[in-house]
Amino acid sequence: MNGRVVAGGIVVSALLAGAAIYWLQIYAFYEPVAFTPGEEIRLTPIIGEEPEVIVANDVTGIDADSSPLRFRACFTTPLTQAMLTETYRVYDEATPLVAPGWFDCFDAGQIDAALKTGEAIAFLSEAEVADGVDRVVAVFADGRGYAWHQLNPEEE
Repeated sequence: MNGRVVAGGIVVSALLAGAAIYWLQIYAFYEPVAFTPGEEIRLTPIIGEEPEVIVANDVTGIDADSSPLRFRACFTTPLTQAMLTETYRVYDEATPLVAPGWFDCFDAGQIDAALKTGEAIAFLSEAEVADGVDRVVAVFADGRGYAWHQLNPEEE
């Protein structure tokens, strides 16, 4: 009888710990990003080092203080891929990181596949937003845009 109580206590404790870890990883630390109006999305020009603001509409994003890699954002832009590639730095090693399932506008698998096929083009938004981390922006031909943080090539 005592063995069942102890085993039951261990199982309940393990389930509670698992649920807490899951909640902490998926929900706890994320907060909506408060973008400064008119400066939501910036790209680094081919000539120059200072990122410039681009036209971005319907910008929504999340971030967490627990890691610089947790930033994600979605937006739309009227700017064409042709204009963007002539003006801003293309980011060759772009690899979108998976967002929490509840942030449903950001699908890392779809963005990654589009980058590989050329349907989307990645640009350097800002270098070194944190030590060893770059902000990357991908833009589709239809104007959908996505932003995330990833380790820069020197850190990998």
